[in-house]
Amino acid sequence: MSPQQSFEFRAPRSAHRALPPRRRMLQIGATGLIGGLTLPRLLQLQARAATPKPAGAEACIFLFLEGGPSHIDMFDMKPDAPAEIRGPYKPIATSVPGIQVCEHLPRIAKLAHTYTILRSHSHNDNGHNTGYHYVMTGYRADFPDGNSKAPNNHLFPSAGSIVARELGPKSPVPPYINVPHLMAGGGPGFYGSEYAPFVIEADPSQSDFEVRDLKPVDGIDAKRQDRRRRLLAETESQAPAAKGRPESMATYYRKAQDLVTSPAARKAFDIGAEPASVRERYGYTALGQCALLARRLVEGGCRFVGVDHSGWDHHFTIFPSLEKDMLPHVDRAFSALIEDLDHRGLLATTLVVLMGEMGRTPRVNKDAGRDHWSMAQSVVFAGGGTKPGQVIGATDKQAGYPTTEPVGVPDLLRTVFGQMGVDTSKVYYTPQGRPVPIVDGGKVIKDLL
Repeated sequence: MSPQQSFEFRAPRSAHRALPPRRRMLQIGATGLIGGLTLPRLLQLQARAATPKPAGAEACIFLFLEGGPSHIDMFDMKPDAPAEIRGPYKPIATSVPGIQVCEHLPRIAKLAHTYTILRSHSHNDNGHNTGYHYVMTGYRADFPDGNSKAPNNHLFPSAGSIVARELGPKSPVPPYINVPHLMAGGGPGFYGSEYAPFVIEADPSQSDFEVRDLKPVDGIDAKRQDRRRRLLAETESQAPAAKGRPESMATYYRKAQDLVTSPAARKAFDIGAEPASVRERYGYTALGQCALLARRLVEGGCRFVGVDHSGWDHHFTIFPSLEKDMLPHVDRAFSALIEDLDHRGLLATTLVVLMGEMGRTPRVNKDAGRDHWSMAQSVVFAGGGTKPGQVIGATDKQAGYPTTEPVGVPDLLRTVFGQMGVDTSKVYYTPQGRPVPIVDGGKVIKDLL
C-alpha cells in the first residue's frame, strides 16, 4: 500500500453516541431490567453515573520530537528484516522480559518497567507542518504542507490550550507553557489569547538562559509596579470592553504582570537552582534541560508543558546523526525525567508523552536516510495513571503498517484528555457558530490505562 492509498483509522461515530446517564437509567427502569428499582435507588444511580471519573493525571509533559523520529531504529526494531530495512543497530533487552529497544537507548532500556510503548499509532498525514497540526489539535490542517507560520492552528485549539481552558490554573505558574519556543501547532485557535501558551523563547541549556518576561523593569520597584497595576485596572474598568487585538494585548499584559510579581512562578523557572549533578543527569542539551525545566514547571503547578525538539527529519545519512546526537540526547533526557518525577512522587500524577508527527520509512533510501512515514509510529507513555511495563500493538515485518488495531490521533488525544479529567464530549462553537468538539471521534486506548 502506498502512502497515497493509506487511510485514516477511526472508530465509527456511532460508537460515541451513547445515551445520557439519566435516559439510560430511566430506560433500564422502564424495561424491568433492575428489579425493585425505587426512586431513591434511581437517584443514587443517576448521581453515580453523573460523577466524573477521577483524573489519573494532574499534568502532562509532551515531548515532541519534531521531524519524525525513526520508530524502526528506536522502539520497534526488526532484527530479522533485510539490512536495507533493519539498519545497522541491534536491539537490546530491557528491564521487562521480551521487550527490546535500540542499543543506543541503554538508560531507557533499564526503565522499561516504568513506561508503555504503543507501536500501532498510525495516520495518513505525511507532512511536517500539517502532521504537527493534526497531532496537536486532532483536526486536519486547512493549509498545504510547507506553511511555516507558527502557530499554524489559527482555528482549532491545541491540546495544551484545551487543557488550560478545561482545567484552569492551579498556581501562579501559567497552566500551559511551550519551551524552548512556540510549538508549530501549539496555539489556542479560536479559544483566543487567554488560552495561548506562555512561550519561554530561550534555550535552558545555554549559560545565559533567562526567562525575559520574568525580569523586572530596571528602576521600577514593587510599590511603583503596584501603583501602575491599580491605575491600569481602574482605567480598564471605566473603558468599553476591548475587542480583537487590544483585548489580546490586555490579556498578555495581565499574564506578564502576574508572573513578574509572583515569587512562586519565578522559582519554578529558575533552572539554575538545580544541583549540577541533576542537570548533568538530564544532559546539557536543549532536550535535556527543557525536560528538567518541564519537571520544575509541573512541580510549580503547570498543567501542560510542550517541549519541541527539532532535528529528527533524516532524509540523508540518518545513522551517524542518530547515533552521535539524537538518540543519546533523548536517552538521557527521557530517562532522567522519569526517574526524577518518580523520586519526587510526581510520576503517578504526571503523564509523559514522547512522540513526533510521524515515523520514518521502513526502507533506507539511496541517500542513506529514511523518508516520511506516518502509517506506523511508536509513542511512549509514562506516569499519569497509565499501565507501565508493556507494549501495545504491533507492526508487520518491516514496521510499515500495524498488524493489530491501529491507534489514530483522535484515540491518542481522547485518552490523554480523559486521563487528565477533561470532558471529551464537550463541544465549543467558533465565533462563526461552527461546532468544534474537543475530540473529533476516536476512543480511549483501554490497554494503556
